[in-house]
Amino acid sequence: MIRSFFLVSLLIHATLAKKPAHAPAPAKKWSTLSGNEPLIIARGGFSGLFPEGSADAVTITKDISIFLCNLQMTKDAGAYCLTGAKLDNATTIAMFDPKEKTYNINGQDVQGHFAVDYTGAEIDHNVSLNQAIFSRPSFYDGMSPVLNVDALLRDKSPPMFWLNVQYEAFYNEHGVKLVDNVLEILKLYQIDFVSSPEIGVLRSINGKVNKATKVVFQLLHANDVEPTTKQPYGTIVKDLAAIKAFASGIMVPKEYIWPVKADKYLGPPTTLVTDAHKLGLEVYASGFANDFFSSYSYNYDSTAEYLKFIENGDTVDGFVTDFAPTASNALACFVHNNTLPKQGQALIIGNNGASGVYPGSTDLAYQQAIDDGADIIDCSVQMTKDGIAFCSNTADLIGDTTAMTKFMSRTSNVPEVQPKSGIFSFDLTWNEIQTLQPQIANPDGKDFQRNPAKKNSGKFVTLSEFLELAKTKAVTGILVNIKNAAYLASKKGLDIVGAVSTALSNATFDKQVTQQVLVQSDDSSVLSKYKDIPSYKRVLLIEDKIGDAPSQTVDEIKKYAEAVNLPKTSVVKVSGSLLTGMTNIVKELKDANLTVFVRSIRNEYISLAFDYWSDPNVEISTYIHSAKVDGIVTDFPATVSRYMRSPCSIPNNVPAILPAEPGGLKNTVPPHLLPPAEAPLPPLEVANVVDPPLPPVVNEDRTNPGAAPTPPPPSGAWRYAANLGLSLVAILSLGIVKSK
Repeated sequence: MIRSFFLVSLLIHATLAKKPAHAPAPAKKWSTLSGNEPLIIARGGFSGLFPEGSADAVTITKDISIFLCNLQMTKDAGAYCLTGAKLDNATTIAMFDPKEKTYNINGQDVQGHFAVDYTGAEIDHNVSLNQAIFSRPSFYDGMSPVLNVDALLRDKSPPMFWLNVQYEAFYNEHGVKLVDNVLEILKLYQIDFVSSPEIGVLRSINGKVNKATKVVFQLLHANDVEPTTKQPYGTIVKDLAAIKAFASGIMVPKEYIWPVKADKYLGPPTTLVTDAHKLGLEVYASGFANDFFSSYSYNYDSTAEYLKFIENGDTVDGFVTDFAPTASNALACFVHNNTLPKQGQALIIGNNGASGVYPGSTDLAYQQAIDDGADIIDCSVQMTKDGIAFCSNTADLIGDTTAMTKFMSRTSNVPEVQPKSGIFSFDLTWNEIQTLQPQIANPDGKDFQRNPAKKNSGKFVTLSEFLELAKTKAVTGILVNIKNAAYLASKKGLDIVGAVSTALSNATFDKQVTQQVLVQSDDSSVLSKYKDIPSYKRVLLIEDKIGDAPSQTVDEIKKYAEAVNLPKTSVVKVSGSLLTGMTNIVKELKDANLTVFVRSIRNEYISLAFDYWSDPNVEISTYIHSAKVDGIVTDFPATVSRYMRSPCSIPNNVPAILPAEPGGLKNTVPPHLLPPAEAPLPPLEVANVVDPPLPPVVNEDRTNPGAAPTPPPPSGAWRYAANLGLSLVAILSLGIVKSK
């Protein structure tokens, strides 16, 4: 029952992405062949979440898309919807019949299990569906029967149906007359589209289908050979007039329209859509999926990819996708909406600028963040050995610069700053740092590189240069982050607080009110230094995940700060790849009149729980509308800005992009398949907020560093000292949920 309720809510979520039936026609005319909105064609339903062709996959997308069935047939002409020639990966066939066979299909030897070796009854009674894409949820494996085409069409669900057929020679060889069976299906049921990558099949059915049924030629990859003509598809597509003789449209891999170069960036678009439209051929682009890497040009933003096929010249007539809701949102919410005023009050805060596009904290990252619509640009201030304040994500230069290639001998261990060794800015002069190159960070590892063509682009920015840029560009505000003040003062003779205060004053940020100034630190004593400057808003940075903010702790926070910056997993709880619920921490803080920011929101699908459908827009909506945070700290300001400038960012609008329901998807998963329960998130204690007073700055000549006073322990002592051992035990016992 819980599963049914959740799927109903998921269906409502998906259908709200489409315009209501009573909505007036849009004023703009689409540049499709018909002038109508592009169609959404769901490959096997919502196959990005559920197994292809499962009842759940069909139900979720039936009102927002056309259902595409890739046909497989049994030896007694049973018809089923599964991509490819085999049953393997997508079903449990190996449990029913462990023995594999090898057949030659279109000139290639293929090993596995084939529907043509079984009866329909054997498939119906013994085989269930699996998620064929291993990076997608496996929770629903073995729970749904293989989709029978006759049963589906008898129920008239979904309302629109696309049948894709191939492997005619293979089926004919095994006594199954593919074309005859397809014509029988077309005779019995209303099929809106029929397609095939085989010209012989289309010629055989052309003229024998209902006039309402469109016949579409599916072109495979350019180097693949078409079975009838024995020509590569890349050659066939050059003669569109010949295709027009047996088809009303073409379905092509998306690269036929926007080619991807060897370096994984987009090349210039082809004229395929325009050329096809001139001949009266519709063009359907295939291969769209939120969780497949496509091109660095999209910055892991699936919506940006859809818009590329809409807002540049002639528009494709439809999208074949595994994530129909995202495609539907792109059409209903974002087309031609990029210049609307921002909806809502939540701030868009860059995380080291647009650090998903350029190396963080560089001039290019800051300019990109401004261009992309960030309200607040941020500088995490670091100090050089000779006292220059500049912007960098951390004091350790290894991750964000090429320091390892030049200053490996300067590696040191500074436990007061971080547990691992590093090459620290306070051990290098500004001139030495300027001999390095910035380096773009890839939080999800080398398999998810960000903009590698620009991985070392941009230049380091001093704090003064950062402030001048903010004033010149008239951004809404700035955030200046201060860390390691006690260590720098007591061990390095560097006054980071004084450097920041002087730079802000010299740039007159302490006297103006047109631009908001946020001073952030994880150290309450640092924030105390700015309590008498009313034009500054102080932000307490909470670095560790927490699940609760007791009133006593909140009262203490208010003595030092007006805002709090939290990890996003302190707000929406995650276990494995599933959302498990929400904490009350945002409400507890906001009830005390504290502003709440959440960090860091990213585009990469690997950073998103399954509940977000591999779509960063759904995650953004969840934090803004369910958690009700006051600001989003993001590596990709363009994605957040586009969402907040869309009418779909207003929950009461139709269409709207609704928040995920934390715990909802989890409730549809059999309990024995859930990841182990994790320990509750700890509360934020007063001891984790209040820090000792800052020590005096030691003599800068530091001729006798051994006489320097021992610095006080940093805020949040659970990260260090005795509790480090306990933390390691907890990690080993419970596993790690990566903070995002």
